[in-house]
Amino acid sequence: MTNPLSEKRIVLGVTGSIACYKALDIASKLTQSGALVDTILTSAANQFISPLAFRSLTHRPVVTDLFDSESELSINHVALAEKADIVVVAPATANSIGKMANGISDDPLGATILATKSPIVVAPAMDGNMYQNPATQENISKLVSRGIFIAGPEKGRLASGLFGTGRLVETPSLLGIISTVLGKDGDLKGKKIVVSAGGTQEAIDPVRTIGNRSSGKMGYSIAEAARNRGASVTLVTAPTALPDLAGIQIFKIENALDMKAVITSECENSDALVMAAAVSDWRPSSVLKSKAKKGDADTWSVELTRNPDIIAGVKRKGIVKVGFAAESEDLVKNGISKVSSKGLDFIVANDITKPDSGFAVDTNKVVIIHSNGSIEELPLMAKYDVGDAILDRVKAEFES
Repeated sequence: MTNPLSEKRIVLGVTGSIACYKALDIASKLTQSGALVDTILTSAANQFISPLAFRSLTHRPVVTDLFDSESELSINHVALAEKADIVVVAPATANSIGKMANGISDDPLGATILATKSPIVVAPAMDGNMYQNPATQENISKLVSRGIFIAGPEKGRLASGLFGTGRLVETPSLLGIISTVLGKDGDLKGKKIVVSAGGTQEAIDPVRTIGNRSSGKMGYSIAEAARNRGASVTLVTAPTALPDLAGIQIFKIENALDMKAVITSECENSDALVMAAAVSDWRPSSVLKSKAKKGDADTWSVELTRNPDIIAGVKRKGIVKVGFAAESEDLVKNGISKVSSKGLDFIVANDITKPDSGFAVDTNKVVIIHSNGSIEELPLMAKYDVGDAILDRVKAEFES
C-alpha cells in the first residue's frame, strides 16, 4: 500500500498536557506509516514524559532545548522548520496556543512554528473550562485566521473527572486530518467526488432486513484516496463497522431509496460519482410495523419490489460515472453490458469468489472496462491502491 504519509517530514510538537502520553501513539502510528517524525518536547511536556520514549519509537533525535549542543537547532534554529512538510502540535495546551497566537518563540517549538512555511495542525487538549474561556477561544480564532488547522478537541471525560469538550482528538482522526492537510493541493483539488460504500439493508420488519455482504472497505478506500489528493469528498455509506474518515462529508443511510435520494442531491454539483456500494436490487413491497412471529409455518414468502438503479438515474451532463460489478461468473461479459445500460464512463469489476478480492478483505484484483471497449486488468493490490488507480482514470476522464 502506498501510504500518503510515507517519507513525509513531520515535526511533532508535544506540550505539557496530561494527554501528552497519547502523543506516543501518534508518533508511533506516523512512523509506522513511513513518515520521518522529528519530535519537539516543551519543558512542561518533559515533566510528563521522557524524550527517550519518543526516540525509541521514531528512531530520530528529540529536541528539548533551543541551545542544546546536540541538537541541529543549536546550529540552525530554523532547521526543522525548513525541512518540515507539516508541523503538528498534539497535544496543545491553552498556554502553548496563547504563545503561538502571539508569536512567542522562547522555546524550540515556538521558533519552529514562527519559522516554518509548511502547514500547521494544532490539536488542543485541556480542561473544558479552559478551552471555553474567551481568551483561549480568541487565541484559537487568531490561529484559524492565519490558516492553521485546529483539530478537535473532542467531548468526553477529562482528566479533572468532569465531562466536557477538551479531549485530544483520537489518533486515527488526527492522522486523517494530517493526510487531508498534506493533500489539500493535490491533483484533484477543486473537484467534488461522491463515493458510495457498504451494503444497503432493506427492512422486512423492525428486526429483519435483506442486505448485501459488503464491508464498505473499497468505498472507504476510494473516498480516503480522493481526500488525500485534494478532492472535496462526499461519502454516502450504508451500515458498516468502519470508523468515520476525517475531512470527508459523510451521509449514513440504510436502504437503497435513501441512498438514491442523497446521491441524486449531491451529484447536482459534483464532478464524479464512484458507485462502490452494494445496493440491494430488491426491497420488500411493504414493511411490517411489528416483528413477524415465526409461528408453526415451515416457509415464509416476502413479496419484493425492484429498487431503482441509482447510478443509471444520474443524468447530469458532464459528470464522470464509475460503476462497480461484483461478479461470481462471466466477469468481463457482465461488466461490459452494465457499462452501456447504466451510461458509465467505466466500470470496475471483481470476482467475489476469489479469497483475496472478495468480501471483508484489504486487497482487491479488478478489471476496468471502459465505455470505448478497452479493458484493463490490474494486479492484486491493496484497496487503497485500487482506489488510487480508479481515481487516476477519473482524472483522465476530466482531462479528456
